[in-house]
Amino acid sequence: MSLKNYLPYTDKIQEHLEGVYARYRRLHSDPENCEPMIVVRKLSATEPTFGQMLADPLVMLQARLESFRQHLAFEDDTVPSVRVEFGTAQIPAAFGCPLHLSELNPPACGGHILQTAEAVDALEMPSVTAGWFGKFEEWVAIWNENKPDWVKWTVPDIQSAFNSAHLIRGNDIFSDFYDTPELVERLLDKVTDYMVEITRHVRRVMGAEPGWIHDWGCYWKGAARISNCSMQMISPELYRQYVMPRDRRFFEAIGGGRMHYCGKSRAVIDEFLTMPNISGLDVDSTLHDFWQVCESAPNHLILTPTSGFRVGSEEHKRLLSGDWPAKRNIIVGIWADTIGDEAGRELVRELRASIPH
Repeated sequence: MSLKNYLPYTDKIQEHLEGVYARYRRLHSDPENCEPMIVVRKLSATEPTFGQMLADPLVMLQARLESFRQHLAFEDDTVPSVRVEFGTAQIPAAFGCPLHLSELNPPACGGHILQTAEAVDALEMPSVTAGWFGKFEEWVAIWNENKPDWVKWTVPDIQSAFNSAHLIRGNDIFSDFYDTPELVERLLDKVTDYMVEITRHVRRVMGAEPGWIHDWGCYWKGAARISNCSMQMISPELYRQYVMPRDRRFFEAIGGGRMHYCGKSRAVIDEFLTMPNISGLDVDSTLHDFWQVCESAPNHLILTPTSGFRVGSEEHKRLLSGDWPAKRNIIVGIWADTIGDEAGRELVRELRASIPH
């Protein structure tokens, strides 16, 4: 079953998306005079379980395409893109960690493989088809034959150097920082080296657009996104000394990208804000005041709330009153659990009308 025409590409949709892409580019090129973007972040929808999607690549592709139908109806700022969703442990799996599979959730790491810190020296660099990356290539080929050409690719979830190193070594990595810090550095270097290689490889396999990434239904400068969720488990000082140099090297090697953080530590967010070569950062708006983070962020950096704001929340009401962050190059996500097409369009229209000009 080909899904090439699953979502009809009309002249109206083409015109809408051309305008959306132009405004995303302006977030980067003219951060002081651009227009904030609005994305309906979460919708309630019946879709196959992960077990069903992992059993059939076309089932997963159809589910991902179906999720865009309402975005197109709402005329929000979502840009259609798809990702072969094999979970957050793809890098550890390539190094040899087992994957835990369940019916309802994406694959997850099933256990660490380094029983001692010293074992890092025997850890070999994986091939670009190790773990599930060979399967990833097979699925990309199938999807390229079946997906609409105007639906773009999202890079696999490669997490970050420390997130993956933590899964490979286990919780003992926290004491390793004090007992054998040089071995932690070797592990972080090996993971970073592989992240660079696999990112370049999967982008070639997918035929990703040079210099840009599609992620979370948005459009960013760079080549990949890393997730630094585990940074709340170490001090900002440890991040600055051991992890940040690897994050910087990764972004320098691939040509930049964006960062995700859903943790509690505001101090480490301040470290992220100094990071060169990142075009965007998202932070959990249930844990941090998004307005305050916007005040601290450099001009070029695009910010978005990880969890978005729920319809009817205080943040939503604040936006509707015209009290938007002073920072213009932001992407505002709105959670709408159950909403019809016209109500969704009205939700987006009201928010756009409330933006100070």
